[in-house]
Amino acid sequence: MSHEFLPGLVIAYPYLWAWQQERGETEGRKVRPTCVVIAMRSDGGFTHLALLAITTQPPRPGRTALDIPEIERKRAGLGDLKQCWIVVDEYNYDVVERSWYIEPGSNTLGRFSKTFVARIASAFIEARQSGQRVSRLD
Repeated sequence: MSHEFLPGLVIAYPYLWAWQQERGETEGRKVRPTCVVIAMRSDGGFTHLALLAITTQPPRPGRTALDIPEIERKRAGLGDLKQCWIVVDEYNYDVVERSWYIEPGSNTLGRFSKTFVARIASAFIEARQSGQRVSRLD
């Protein structure tokens, strides 16, 4: 990989929603902005990621998402979007070096501020107890 994956980094990624996986789908329907919320390097040298979807659709009742402020949209390379949310109650799990979806040398869209990343991480930890993990390793 040409760059390090850090929390708050926003990349283009074919996110697979949990409801799509439950229907038997294995591929994300479109490439969307996705935020790295966790990036951990294993002893074997692999980079494990927890990725959160960014969407322009307001969260449905019962879902947990954060409204992304305008300044953060600009930092993340999403300045052309009038409003968007980061969904924190589900995530895609992937390993960079084994991923079918992360291209070597792929460009990042931007990165959220440390303050906003802390808010995302806190909301993710709180929602994770009832959230869903979608593994992209298969």
